[in-house]
Amino acid sequence: MTTHSSSAFVFPGQGSQKVGMLAAAAEASPVVIETFREASDALGYDVWDLVQNGQQEALNLTETTQPVLLTASVALWRAWVAAGGPTPAIMAGHSLGEFTALVCAGALDFGDAARLVRQRGAFMQTAVPVGEGAMAAVIGLDDEQINTLCAEVRDAGRGEVAAVNFNSPGQVVIAGHAAAVEAAGEALKAAGAKRIMPLPVSAPFHTVLMKPAGEQLEQVLADVRIATPLVPVVHNVHAQTEADPERIRALLVEQIYSPVQWTRCVQTMVDSGVRQVVECGPGKVLSGLNRRIDKSLESFSLEEPEALQQALAALGGQEGVKA
Repeated sequence: MTTHSSSAFVFPGQGSQKVGMLAAAAEASPVVIETFREASDALGYDVWDLVQNGQQEALNLTETTQPVLLTASVALWRAWVAAGGPTPAIMAGHSLGEFTALVCAGALDFGDAARLVRQRGAFMQTAVPVGEGAMAAVIGLDDEQINTLCAEVRDAGRGEVAAVNFNSPGQVVIAGHAAAVEAAGEALKAAGAKRIMPLPVSAPFHTVLMKPAGEQLEQVLADVRIATPLVPVVHNVHAQTEADPERIRALLVEQIYSPVQWTRCVQTMVDSGVRQVVECGPGKVLSGLNRRIDKSLESFSLEEPEALQQALAALGGQEGVKA
């Protein structure tokens, strides 16, 4: 398989799931259904039936969302490979998507990863009782202001709250105890934030409140084989690539209670020479963020067969493809 030296593949996290996703992709590429069948064997239930005929509420349960999204993105990656698409120079994934990137880069076995992220979702869900945690998107303030105001709320004894997703300039997600997130939201609005949007999630992901989930994940990960990625993967925690499997293992644990440094991850890819970014998964959330981070990036998606063909036409025959 050839490598395209200026392209990156990125894999979405929670929030991109929807009932009926990948129906057209499955008709166009048999490997999609094969991938869902493999996931069903690993998880013990019919993943494709859930995605096509289930209830959105069931799909939104963190324990279900994570393996479903992993499977959907791996299926689209395999469809890309089956269609003769070139290997990207680098990969990254947003939160859960980092596990997907490691599967597609050859570092994690797909079946192992499906079981692993189901447990990850369960650990994250139970780390903080439902109703005690919250997350909210902050639009229109710089990172330093958000960090400062969250620290003031913490120092005032209102509870834990911190910036946890640095998604793009001017779009940051905060999370923590529900009361602290509300207090921080009021302070951020008073400081000039354009919007504070509560997110429909049931746990404060990527905060120190997820430390118990990290400890549980560490125990499970100890028995999972991790190989050196065949394609470099940029990690959320520090926005760098790693070749050492044991370092990757540690970062996957740390990621669960550390901020997602997505802006820095994209910048790392741009600095490495990336000019085209393919969003390999349902939706186009990351494509929107990536354009806000660097307007010069050319974005592609793979969910619809027509979009996959457009990406193939753009990346398959360009200069910069090497054997």
